[in-house]
This record gives sequence, C-alpha cells and structure tokens, in this order.
Amino acid sequence: MNTRKARRVRLVCRLFFFGRSDFEGEGKVLDLSTSGCLAESEVAVTPGMEFQLSLFLPDHPWPLRVEKAVVRWTHGRSFGLEFLTLRPAQRERLRAIVMKAKA
Repeated sequence: MNTRKARRVRLVCRLFFFGRSDFEGEGKVLDLSTSGCLAESEVAVTPGMEFQLSLFLPDHPWPLRVEKAVVRWTHGRSFGLEFLTLRPAQRERLRAIVMKAKA
C-alpha cells in the first residue's frame, strides 16, 4: 500500500540538516515532493528525529529552508523526511520546483 501524500520527482541536490544539541549533518536529496524527500547521508539519523533543513535546489543560489522536518524511516544511509513546517513563500517555491520537474 502506498502511503505517500504527494507524488515525488527525481531531483538530486545538497542537503544540510540541523537538530537540537548542536546535531548537524550534510547529505543529498534523491527525490522530492511537496511533503517530503528521500535523502542519504553518512551521518546516522533515527526515526522521530526533528530537524531544520536547508535544501540547495537548482532554481536559486540560496537554499530553501524547512523550519521543521521529521525522519519517518531509515534504511542504511537512506532516510525519509516529512516536511512539517514551511513558511508560505518556501512552500510555494517547493511546489513550483516540483511542478516544473514533473513537466
């Protein structure tokens, strides 16, 4: 059964994540949707961890900021992130990049 809320598009870009207690890491996004992404990193994460994200998408030189995301699952170095809190302008930018990639 597919429990995804939004269709994902293949898009590879850099990702930085920041958590509590000075936890931070770098990785890459492998696919993206308006509600989350598939990422991989050498930094170990566990389901339930919450982060702030910076996604370096190809549409602008500055990163897209996700104020709150949660790790939903992990498998080896790969993990799924759900975007919980984005500012309206960031959500619109994300929607535009996903729609452009689908075309």
